[in-house]
Amino acid sequence: MTDAVAEPEHKVDRNDRLVILASSVGTVIEWYDFYLYGSLAAIITAQFFSGVNETTGFIFALMAFAAGFAVRPFGAIVFGRLGDLWGRKNTFLVTMLLMGLSTFVVGLLPSYAAIGIAAPVVLVAMRLVQGLALGGEYGGAATYVAEHAPPGKRGFYTSFIQITATAGLMLSLVVILGVRVTLGEQAFADWGWRIPFLVSILLLGVSLWIRLKLAESPAFQRMKAEGKGSSTPLKDSFGKWPNLRLVLIALFGLAAGQAVVWYTGQFYALFFLEKILKVDAALANTLIAVALLLATPFFIFWGWLSDKVGRKPIILAGCLLAAATYFPLFHALTDAANPRLGAAVASAPVTVYADPVDCSVQFDPVGKAKFNSSCDLAKSYLAKAGVTYENVAAPAGTVAEVRIGSASVVPSFRGEALPAADFAGQKKTWETSLGEALSSAGYPLNADSALVNKPLVVGILFVLVFYVTMVYGPIAAALVEMFPTNIRYTSMSLPYHIGNGWFGGFLPTTAFAMVAATGNIYYGLWYPIAIAVLTVIVGALLVKDGKDVDIHA
Repeated sequence: MTDAVAEPEHKVDRNDRLVILASSVGTVIEWYDFYLYGSLAAIITAQFFSGVNETTGFIFALMAFAAGFAVRPFGAIVFGRLGDLWGRKNTFLVTMLLMGLSTFVVGLLPSYAAIGIAAPVVLVAMRLVQGLALGGEYGGAATYVAEHAPPGKRGFYTSFIQITATAGLMLSLVVILGVRVTLGEQAFADWGWRIPFLVSILLLGVSLWIRLKLAESPAFQRMKAEGKGSSTPLKDSFGKWPNLRLVLIALFGLAAGQAVVWYTGQFYALFFLEKILKVDAALANTLIAVALLLATPFFIFWGWLSDKVGRKPIILAGCLLAAATYFPLFHALTDAANPRLGAAVASAPVTVYADPVDCSVQFDPVGKAKFNSSCDLAKSYLAKAGVTYENVAAPAGTVAEVRIGSASVVPSFRGEALPAADFAGQKKTWETSLGEALSSAGYPLNADSALVNKPLVVGILFVLVFYVTMVYGPIAAALVEMFPTNIRYTSMSLPYHIGNGWFGGFLPTTAFAMVAATGNIYYGLWYPIAIAVLTVIVGALLVKDGKDVDIHA
């Protein structure tokens, strides 16, 4: 009897290495496809949203990026149901095919200048297909690996799946950087940005070939053989309060906080470097890639440790540390990445002195609004220049002023009262004057790459990604353990993708809009901090650790 038990365990362990490798490689490629867009948001703005003003265009580009996240929960519902009915393996083969083909199409898509409004429409459509596919992919891969894991090793086994998101992002950054360096910035901006998208078709072929070698999950096969499958996984997952309650706890007590920490540490940090601190794009990508490479082994460490101490304490500790340290870390990032900007903000803080009625929320969905008031002109210029400022209310009817430190005052002008031809000339003259005043006060046009404290920047980014490894390494095991086999794919996918698709996916858009509205380059950090604190509270009160749960029962 003892010999009969020992031999199957040896075979399972050996086979599981293939399962982890095949699932991880396929998922890396899907994340690579998905994150190409986010890594190229600035170029996407110019190529597909050139019909609107610069600030609106960048927010639109981030919204199109977020559109892929918006539909991820729907992908989780559609493909989660198929995974519980049809099988884990078959479902994530379909999701991979959809992801790869939609990414390839983006690489062939003509720009706004060539086909007008059809360009952003098709782009968003492809993002929606990507989001649907990714909504079904992750839950399948995580469930598939967890159901192969031996007792006491689920955290360790599934942590290899957790590496895939970071590895996919890192792969996208490496490919982009390689193409950029090879072609040069101008050629890359004109047409070279398409190459990383087109390469995805080759990666798709490799991934499909690897995954076709896999067999179905043994837990799923056993469930089917015993006739214990659910014929209505959506109803059983979300239509019955005991399980719906678990879904809500999984969302607010684990996934939401994990998501905002993940996207702050990996995506918002990159946006902050490029868009706010004006660091050269190639350098910013390189610094992020180095930090990711250094931190990646900790996904495995925290997954392994969670098998010893539990998933809950590690995830909640990561959320709490992030919430407590984001503000000092991003302040330090400013000083290290653009020290001249940090020095200028300290020595000559900028204030916009204006009548609040004169100030608009500068977000124009159709690109037709004219932000020509004296306040709007001042804030628009400062936002584009990456200059943080404070708002001070002036008496009604006051023409806005930009006050730089205690010595320099640059009055704005009422553009709405001028004919179009006169306005253009006046605006150019005024912007030149304001730019010279800012330059005299020490505000740089762009970060000087030679002055970037690269080791310190990498160190700060490493800390941000270290928090990511804490919350993300154990999350797959934590979610899988909360639900039974017959509805596991559906039930664990939805809270994960609402958390990461909505709370996380909309983070760059929300944070950037908060910065643009307030003039404070750090104000957007309140969003991830608030969500992380919410998760700490809900998780501490309601989440039950499942590291010792038998998921095959």
